[in-house]
Amino acid sequence: MILRNPIEKSVIRLCCLLSLFFTLVTKVRCTGQLVYAVNCGGEAHTDSYGIRYERDPLHGRIGIASDYGTRLLIGRIPPNDFILYQTERYHTNSFGYDIPVSSDGDYVLVLKFCEVYFNAPNQKVFDVLLNGNTIIRNLDIFEKVGRGVAHDEYIPFRISKGRVFVKGEESELSGGRIRIDFIKGYKDNPKINAMYVMKGTLEDIPKLPPIPVDSSPIDSVTEEPEVPDKQRRPSGPQEPDPYTEESSLMLPIFIAIGAFIPLLFLFVQIVI
Repeated sequence: MILRNPIEKSVIRLCCLLSLFFTLVTKVRCTGQLVYAVNCGGEAHTDSYGIRYERDPLHGRIGIASDYGTRLLIGRIPPNDFILYQTERYHTNSFGYDIPVSSDGDYVLVLKFCEVYFNAPNQKVFDVLLNGNTIIRNLDIFEKVGRGVAHDEYIPFRISKGRVFVKGEESELSGGRIRIDFIKGYKDNPKINAMYVMKGTLEDIPKLPPIPVDSSPIDSVTEEPEVPDKQRRPSGPQEPDPYTEESSLMLPIFIAIGAFIPLLFLFVQIVI
């Protein structure tokens, strides 16, 4: 039998409650039609929304697959989906993926990122292109969400008559495929953790929950306001006033003296 201290028990209960919460929240399924999904740098996986991610097709071909993030617990997502943000593919040069998309209609590209290595902003910064058009400029994952926290980018686009329309730009749909490129910049290497394309609109796409705002950070020190002496309340029992104590001890003596003086005066009158 393993005995656990109260802190360990509290942590276990908290983890169970969080798992239950995420399980209930992620019961919602996508209403769009999945076109393509890949767990970049990792193996096949079905997430909490029922999206099936394929094994990375660039395995052994381009870039470097990394599971460095597996040492982290990823914030903002249920534990079942940690693996999507713990594994990644990065490259010391620009690289990209060809995604099969042929029929006309509205689509959404969802790019999943998580900074698992750097502990400060302005360390890893890069651009992302769709068919040669910039869809994300100067992406700094840490600056947006910090380390070990999931971050998704939602890019709606439209295909019509062999043309791709995104962010006011258009390009040609070549061979029934679109091209997603991660561009090498001056700040480390471009990367991607996972991605998928869904046919539909932004309303059909499950979104990450907002990042909780901690109103009282652990490392902050809150100083109590200075309280005027008249309003300050003692922190312990009140100390007796030494002058009051001395007066109370002398009171019987004063009473005795006061009673003795009339008797002395009466005795003097009798003698005389």
